[in-house]
Amino acid sequence: MTTATAGGADSAPPADKRPGTGAGAGGRPRCGVTGTRRTVAVAFLLPALVLLGALVVYPIVYSVYRSFLDQSGTSFAGLDNYRELFTDDTIRTAVKNNAIWVVVAPTVATVLGLIFAVLTERIRWGTAFKLIVFMPMAISMLAAGIIFRLVYEQAPERGVANAVAVGVHDTFAESSGFPKAHPLPVHPLKAGGGGSFVTKEPVRAGTPVSLPLVGVVPAKMPGDAEPAKAATASGDGITGTAWLDFTKGGGGKPNVVDPKELGLKGLTVEAVKDGKVVASAEAGADGVFTLPATADGALLRLPAENFREPYNGVDWLGPSLVTPGIIGSYVWMWAGFAMVLIAAGLAGLPRELLEAARVDGANEWQVFRRITVPMLAPVLAVVLVTLMINVLKIFDLVFIIAPGSSQDDANVLALQLYRTSFGTDADLGVGSAIAVLLLLLVIPVMFFNVRRIRKEGRR
Repeated sequence: MTTATAGGADSAPPADKRPGTGAGAGGRPRCGVTGTRRTVAVAFLLPALVLLGALVVYPIVYSVYRSFLDQSGTSFAGLDNYRELFTDDTIRTAVKNNAIWVVVAPTVATVLGLIFAVLTERIRWGTAFKLIVFMPMAISMLAAGIIFRLVYEQAPERGVANAVAVGVHDTFAESSGFPKAHPLPVHPLKAGGGGSFVTKEPVRAGTPVSLPLVGVVPAKMPGDAEPAKAATASGDGITGTAWLDFTKGGGGKPNVVDPKELGLKGLTVEAVKDGKVVASAEAGADGVFTLPATADGALLRLPAENFREPYNGVDWLGPSLVTPGIIGSYVWMWAGFAMVLIAAGLAGLPRELLEAARVDGANEWQVFRRITVPMLAPVLAVVLVTLMINVLKIFDLVFIIAPGSSQDDANVLALQLYRTSFGTDADLGVGSAIAVLLLLLVIPVMFFNVRRIRKEGRR
């Protein structure tokens, strides 16, 4: 009987069990798995890489190349286009406004989103509130620009913002009743300085006084004004009539109260002696007023408060407020986005830490400032960086909301890029330089975001 020796042929493993040889599962021959997977990966990635190169890489490279050529694109201009970015006043304004946008808009939207997310966490209708705040995100920038162009209309009867401003102002400061009203040369009144009017002669007791005016817009006449009446003498006092000396359709006589002429209800009349007001009165619905005997021998004055222009609100789209106004419309749209992301982060916070802080005696403000905000820091960073990248390319809102007279004051780099690159006097060299500048401004923000994401991934 033969005994197999150690290491002999009888102890060798079968050929089909050796690594890399023989058949695999099911009797199929083995192949290079790593190489096959790499080939498949390249095949799937190739279309995406081609699109990426055609739509991203090539435009970037060509924009950098074109930024060194002149307006015609035939001659090398060196750094002239980049030098113009910092010497042209319009482009410098755009750079300044972009800096304002990057600092203010993301910060305000993030803070509002944080406040909304925290305050709506414990209320029953919090979901409905979040839905309402988030709804502007469903509106395009173009539609939002049209909406806020109407909101910021100067005329209070059309612009919501000025309608509110005028309503609040008129609540605390009474508006003028008769703006632009004035006497005619044939009237017994003359200019008294500062927008007021005074009688040409002192008034005497027992002699009714006539104070006719013209220039009152029919829409500004008091709704309860009555046909004017000629005043009658009243003892030692001074009586008179203040009325609109104008008859619709003509036929009236100056300085005479005609039947169709209305009294100037609420017109303030002052009696002035030696520069001091000794008596005052207001005209009734029929224009008749009465002053005490102390007014005898005084000049009657219609103070300027009767005629000052009404408050028409704020010039939201003027040179000084157009950029804050447009930022306000942006915050209206994007505060909901910030709120939803922050609310998602808030829902993931460990509640035991918050309750432990409250048990230790911390009030809600201390819990919010020392625990909630630090733990939400990664989410806040995501929101802030996302909005910063978004505002660097803001275009639609500025183009739609800012009127032509204020567009230079509200200018931003993306809008300047459009205005420079298109039109009859287009300069693609400067336009490409602006595009490269925008790219350089976005890169640090993107680098910070990628670095933060990698740091979060290591945790």
